[in-house]
Amino acid sequence: MTLPTSLEQPTRAVAVYCGSSFGTEAAFRHAANSLGRALAAQGRPLVYGGGSKGIMGVVSGAVLEHGGSVTGVVPSAMSRAGGESEQVVSENGVPVYVQLGEKGREKVESIVVGSMHERKVEMARRACGFVGLPGGYGTFEEIMEVITWTQLGIHSKPVVVVNVLGFFDSLRALIQQAVKSGFIKAQNEHLALFIDCPAGADPTTFDWGTAALSALDSWSPTGPGLYTWAQFSKSDDPLVLS
Repeated sequence: MTLPTSLEQPTRAVAVYCGSSFGTEAAFRHAANSLGRALAAQGRPLVYGGGSKGIMGVVSGAVLEHGGSVTGVVPSAMSRAGGESEQVVSENGVPVYVQLGEKGREKVESIVVGSMHERKVEMARRACGFVGLPGGYGTFEEIMEVITWTQLGIHSKPVVVVNVLGFFDSLRALIQQAVKSGFIKAQNEHLALFIDCPAGADPTTFDWGTAALSALDSWSPTGPGLYTWAQFSKSDDPLVLS
């Protein structure tokens, strides 16, 4: 597997992590749609996991609908199986799969990679920052990994967490507890930027997308990463990304 030597290439693209299910609240769909519309309006390409179901499909569909650019990165195993599966099954117990490249989504640039790790590296390489919407285990893991990469100095990119209906309150509390307990440095608490709905605003109409992109653009590093990864060559360390 060949990894890029840098994750700091100039780009305005944004990588979005989110669920392949819709969730139980209309506000989740609205936030995804709002983000997609904002990306297209600002001329910022979307980089995402390549599926078309759930809020993953909502955000990519909104970008396409409003004339934006979309790149989907999919591991080959998922591509062969039909794509990311929504967390539902048919009456006979067979998983319902997302179909990639279906009618109406021909403009999505699809990149097939060999593994989940390569998918995350490719998405990070193509993005100037990251936005997390509600999702499940995969979304949690992706958000935490790119935060960790900034902490380590593998890259220096903002991570914005869209806290729809308090979905990520527990994650914020966990980070704060880790700081209090001495496992995360206080200066690194804000490597994750949480976007909340303003008091009195309706989360089903609030412009989550513009708020998220504004936070992404206003972010600045709190200090250097823990390590200087660029001093290593790929032959010295196969996981050097910057």
